[in-house]
Amino acid sequence: MAWIWLLLAGLLEIVWAIGLKYTHGFTRLVPSVVTAAAMAGSVVMLGLALRDLPVGTAYAVWTGIGAVGTVILGIALFGEPAGAARLACIGLIVAGIIGLKVVSPQ
Repeated sequence: MAWIWLLLAGLLEIVWAIGLKYTHGFTRLVPSVVTAAAMAGSVVMLGLALRDLPVGTAYAVWTGIGAVGTVILGIALFGEPAGAARLACIGLIVAGIIGLKVVSPQ
């Protein structure tokens, strides 16, 4: 269950990271509320995952999911560059996430 909490926490991290773009500096109410709720939910779910997972592993996976998802959505939603080197670096993050899952307890 800890890994499920961690996955959900990472997905909410993507939501709030992308949401920040839509808040326009927290001047728009609805995107600001959604972003703040996603932030809170992400941290709560990370805390639940930390009951059973090592903090270093959980934090690295959480931020990795957030980073990869945010870059992919940045490319898809905002036309950010998708060059080969950038995608290769994202692949390295994914490899690190998988590696941490494989060598971690649970």
